[in-house]
Amino acid sequence: MEAKTKPLLVVSLLLLAANCVHGESHVPCVFIFGDSLSDNGNNNNLPTYAKSNYRPYGINFPNGPTGRFTNGLTTIDFTTQLLGFEKFIPPFANTSGSDILKGANYASGAAGILFESGKHMGENIHLGAQLINHRVIYSRIAMRLGGSEKAEQYLNKCLYYMNIGSNDYINNYFLPNFYPASRIYTPLQFANLLIDQYSGHIQMVLWGTQSLREVGARKMVIVGLGLMGCTPNAFGRYKTNGTCFEGLNDAAFMFNNKLNSLVDQLNTNFSADSKFIFINSTAGSLDSSLGFTVVDAPCCPSGENGQCIPNETPCQNSTAYVFWDEFHTTQAVNRYTAIGLYNNIKFLFQA
Repeated sequence: MEAKTKPLLVVSLLLLAANCVHGESHVPCVFIFGDSLSDNGNNNNLPTYAKSNYRPYGINFPNGPTGRFTNGLTTIDFTTQLLGFEKFIPPFANTSGSDILKGANYASGAAGILFESGKHMGENIHLGAQLINHRVIYSRIAMRLGGSEKAEQYLNKCLYYMNIGSNDYINNYFLPNFYPASRIYTPLQFANLLIDQYSGHIQMVLWGTQSLREVGARKMVIVGLGLMGCTPNAFGRYKTNGTCFEGLNDAAFMFNNKLNSLVDQLNTNFSADSKFIFINSTAGSLDSSLGFTVVDAPCCPSGENGQCIPNETPCQNSTAYVFWDEFHTTQAVNRYTAIGLYNNIKFLFQA
């Protein structure tokens, strides 16, 4: 089957109203794997500096700081709203009871595809451990629904979302003082290593010897890396005088090309009722015509690790800023990104 490769488009807010759904959700559940771009509280109780359960994070979120690395909602939060969910998908750390039938968010700040990525900041839940956590949820769903067969039938209808890999570069390969990867691997070799690991995790997501499709997953969205060299942290770390650091961006393009090819392979190797979609996060732009006039500075005062300094006062107009801290985008940007994401995956749910 031909791979579905979709650029991540930025569209107007009018489409948000047009696409917003009410009543039943398009899918019964969503399972989210990733890093701080999707984390909604899994790192809160871990011994790590990579956590955001304090102000000014969450100042625009209804319940205040939750562990989301932005001022309000994340991209996947907005996306699940567009999919028709009235409540946010809960973090794995807080799932209980019937919550699991709506899905789980396993994402962890600073986590990577590789075990060691981001560990200089403390503990995180790397992709392999997130998949182990998904095993736990799968078992609980099977118990609730009356067996593995019914669980698989249920999961056939659910959405799997993966957005991970940035920390393998930002908090591994491009931190030679902490990690030896750049002295061991060329950029090409490192990208191949990541894709090999990623492929194995995807195909052995649950029971090790069974493929992803055989345990129920049919709809998977795999998000590529963004322009890592265009963050405020990259501007400062690599002294680029406000221009993007092309070393990180080149790594993102290389990784994304290989990830796109992996998605092609998955669509070829699995049956026609399985759909793997690659989302290209380096496509499109956020410019002043959309109201984003500050692209090279964070809205919140940030510390040495690039995160918001606790209880410091952020900028007055966050909707003009692309970045909330030195790595993570604002709620306003996340809203636009989610609209583009939804428009590129909604065909999965249409008869």
